[in-house]
Amino acid sequence: MKHVRNVPWELGDIAPDFELGRTVCALFLSVRYHSLHPDYIHCRLKELGKQYELRILLVYVDTTESHHALQELTKMALLADLTLILAWSPEEAARYLETYKAYENKPPDLIMERTDSDFSSRVIDSLTTVKKVNKTDAATLLNNFKTMEKLVQASKEELTMCPGLGPQKAQRLYDLFHEPFLRTKKKSKTDL
Repeated sequence: MKHVRNVPWELGDIAPDFELGRTVCALFLSVRYHSLHPDYIHCRLKELGKQYELRILLVYVDTTESHHALQELTKMALLADLTLILAWSPEEAARYLETYKAYENKPPDLIMERTDSDFSSRVIDSLTTVKKVNKTDAATLLNNFKTMEKLVQASKEELTMCPGLGPQKAQRLYDLFHEPFLRTKKKSKTDL
């Protein structure tokens, strides 16, 4: 609790470890404690019941060999309708709690991704999803080819001629634009 500084909090007698709003709660668990007491979280979930719409299991990963425990906790979270959040430090865990509390009364669209409405921004955003293509490369491509149609129809050589775009980026873009949208099913011996 000493790391929760950006939102007001108070101690109280509640079933979850943290109540982050009327319908949101969080249970805190460290991997080390879970390894020593594997039934602890099951008992806490029974005690909690279905009182909250959003139930978070905030797990502090405090061991180096945590793979098996995290796999077990992931399965449990899926079956118990919990949102699983992993933190690698107490400060990180506190930031997650603060964020949920800070957005308690905010509308969902406040935290949704904002997309630009103009054409060039949307094209640049989509082109930067290609590995190693940055916003400058995407803007250069858009300035040189003017339309997405011309860009998609460009040859590898034309793509390579763009300033800042080397043969690797050009090859990646060309391959992306010329890969079939739907993969064809391989014919089996019975189909022949």
